[in-house]
Order: sequence, then C-alpha cells, then structure tokens
Amino acid sequence: MDDSAARALLRNTFDAAVAAAQPALCLQKFLPQPPKGKLGVIGAGKASAAMAQAFEALWPGPLEGLVVTRYGYSAPCERIEIIEASHPVPDAAGEVASHRLLEFVSRFGPDDLVIALISGGGSALLAAPLPPMTLADEQAVNRALLASGASITEMNCIRRHISLIKGGRLAAACKAPMITLAISDVPGDDPIDIASGPTVADPTTSAEALAIVKRFGMDLPASAMQILESGAGESVKPGDPRLANKSLHLITTPRMALEAAAEVAHKAGVETHILSDDIEGEARDVGKVLAGLARSVKRHGTPFKAPCLLLSGGETTVTLRGKGRGGRNVEFLLSLAVALNGEAGIYALAGDTDGVDGAEEIAGAISTPSTIARAFAKGIKPKESLANNDGHGFFQSLGDSVITGPTRTNVNDFRAILIL
Repeated sequence: MDDSAARALLRNTFDAAVAAAQPALCLQKFLPQPPKGKLGVIGAGKASAAMAQAFEALWPGPLEGLVVTRYGYSAPCERIEIIEASHPVPDAAGEVASHRLLEFVSRFGPDDLVIALISGGGSALLAAPLPPMTLADEQAVNRALLASGASITEMNCIRRHISLIKGGRLAAACKAPMITLAISDVPGDDPIDIASGPTVADPTTSAEALAIVKRFGMDLPASAMQILESGAGESVKPGDPRLANKSLHLITTPRMALEAAAEVAHKAGVETHILSDDIEGEARDVGKVLAGLARSVKRHGTPFKAPCLLLSGGETTVTLRGKGRGGRNVEFLLSLAVALNGEAGIYALAGDTDGVDGAEEIAGAISTPSTIARAFAKGIKPKESLANNDGHGFFQSLGDSVITGPTRTNVNDFRAILIL
C-alpha cells in the first residue's frame, strides 16, 4: 500500500465513523407512541438540529419544538425552531435559548410528551448561569476549564453546579413525561456527562465540583466560587420525584462509530483492532503510549501482527502552556509523530467527529512516515510546535489537516493508526 492509498484508507474509516453517527440512521427505532396530548421537541448540542430534522421527518403527527445548536450546524425544519449559539465558549444567544427552553418545557402537562434531543456540545450551548453569576462569568469559567487539563467528566461536574439548566434542571422544569434521545460523545457513555446532563439526575455534589477546582488550581470568578462553596448550585439528585416520569435512550455511541470504521478497513483487507472507545488523559501522553504500541507491532509483531489498523476513541485533554491554538486530536497526533520519528510504514489520523478540534474549524490531521522530515525541510521544529500546543499550525503548514465542515453529529475523538 503506497502513501496515497494509506491516506485514503484512513480518511475513509474516519468518514465511516462520522456517517454511522448521523441521526437519520439512528432515530427511527426509538420513536415513541403518540401521547394523548401535545408532543414537544427540545434539544441541545452539535447534533441536535440534525436530530430534530430527522425526528420531524419521521414523526407522522403534529409537534412543536425548540432546539439550540452550534453556529453553522443548523438544519432546515418546518415545525421545530432552530437557534444557533456559540461553542465552546457560550454567548448571549445560548443564554436566551436556554431560558426559552426552560419556559417551553413548562407549558406541557401530564397528558403531553416532551422529546429531548441531546448531544455533545450542549454544555456550552446551554448557557444559563446561576445568579449571581453573569454570562461573562460563565464564559470565564468555560475558558478556565478548557485550559485546565481537567477531564470532560471533571469539567462537566463543575458546569452542572453553576447552572440553572444543567444537572437535571431542564427535566425538573417539565411536568410532562420526557424521553431523552442522546448521542454520546463522552468516555463511558454516562448520560450526566452528555451536555452536562440537563435531563438526568446527577449524583455528584457541589463539594466534589469545588474539589476539582482546587485540584487543578483553576482561577474562577468570585461569583462561581461563591455558588460552589455555599452549595447553592446543588443539582437534581437521583430519586427526585420531578424526574419520576423521565427516561433516556442512547441512540448512538463512540463504540458504534468505531465499529463502522472497522468494517471499512475489513472490506479493504486490513485486520482491525478496536483498542478502546473511552481513552482519557493528556493528549500528548496518549500519543507517546500509542506510538510505543505501534512500534511494537511494526518491529516485533506484538501484540498484533502487521498489517493492521488500531482504532480508539474517547476524549483526551490538553493543558495549554504555549501560545498555540490547542486541539486535542492534533496534539495527540503531533506527539505520536514526534515519538515515532519517521518510523517506516506507520500512518495515523486523529480527528473530532464533530468536525471541530478545539476551537478550530478543522477536524484533525494525518501523520505519515515523512511528517517529521517534511517539517524540518520547512524550518519547523516538531518538538517546539508540541511544546507550544501548536498542532494545528504544524499540520496546516504541511497540508495535512483534515477538514470536514460541520458534520452535525458528535461521538467524540477518532484515532486510527495504520501499520504496514
């Protein structure tokens, strides 16, 4: 397999993973029975507009709805209003949408039914800070979280305890039965971490959130600290009677996306191994570990025989220390490339299935055996780029970025290492 064929196979597996997570393929078998009364549809997340469009097309009866998604991720709907807002740092549009969602669900009663379409990205889009916090305070919190190196589970624990809508509060505001249909983008598929769990009970506490803030030395606004220290932001707990008529179904997960990618490789005649769908940790550390695994396969035929493809997912983190643009997938990939140092026959792709790695409109990148040499030929020092958290700048300079545009879904990170 030559260079172009290896690149094409990696990109095809990534595209298959994204395609497998499209709501139009996943929603139909989860359609509920019509209620006696009204049907309302709400949603939040990068995939929520596409989910709304698919649900509307499948639902035979009347409905009304309100959904918030990321700028550029809208989908045309006739009966469901789509609002666009900012991600990963919230904005005023997200704050308005959040309060409108709380008011919307309050209109429905026991004979009605509310469908909640929830996907990754909802944490930032559901911007409803608990007083005395302001939107500017919530924006500051989000920036601190993104730069902290905390895991998605840790970040969302904090978000749930400073919000008027997360941590089960959206469901608690609704007297009607509610069915949440969720696309998981989090390691372990825990519903409380998908969009910070606006429709599910939260067993974590304000004290746990405060401990995370202190562990990572986060500098949060005084208003946020006041809420956490006082316990005023305690979330809706398991057993709360307001959630007695609420349920949830995961309609697609990172594992399903990896299995779709594996099928593409299998059809191409390449043995494939799914390592895990919930790898966490510093992106650069994961890069070093998987580089070591790839070298072992290439040099010693253990634990797998080459040629093969190693797939993994999850959500790594980046602790920003340099002045680069971050991006956990490109940071992982640059760390892997530095560790491999031009090892022959090893190619890799890392990308975010939502099409956005970090805050960039770039999904990820591809690494090849010539990556390091081509960088030096351009006067770029790979280790310096890595130290500066500048994976995006590094791979853009080489023409190796992976750009998809808005995918309108999100099942988290995708990593594929091809060993020939």
